[in-house]
Amino acid sequence: MSQKTYTDITTEEMESLVMQPETVIVDVRDEWEFEEFNIGGLNIPLAEIRDKRHYLLPYDNVIVVCTNGIRSRVAAKDFCRHPELEAKNMYHLKGGILGVDE
Repeated sequence: MSQKTYTDITTEEMESLVMQPETVIVDVRDEWEFEEFNIGGLNIPLAEIRDKRHYLLPYDNVIVVCTNGIRSRVAAKDFCRHPELEAKNMYHLKGGILGVDE
């Protein structure tokens, strides 16, 4: 049985994708980081993703972001493991909001 995976995307791809209906950005940084600077979307800190993943149910496309791509990669992998999110298109902003090359 194959496991669902996410797709790495660039900032340019994200900007195009967010224009589609039923798309949400999920910022997994801490609340204070989100308040300091954000690109919109939902703020669900990494420590809370399992308790709050039901917030993603109305959306078809889920883009997970953080500062440099580390926490968002962890979150995207976790989201892919849950059956209720199996039908979602899961995306990860590679390099994060800062666009850091890995």
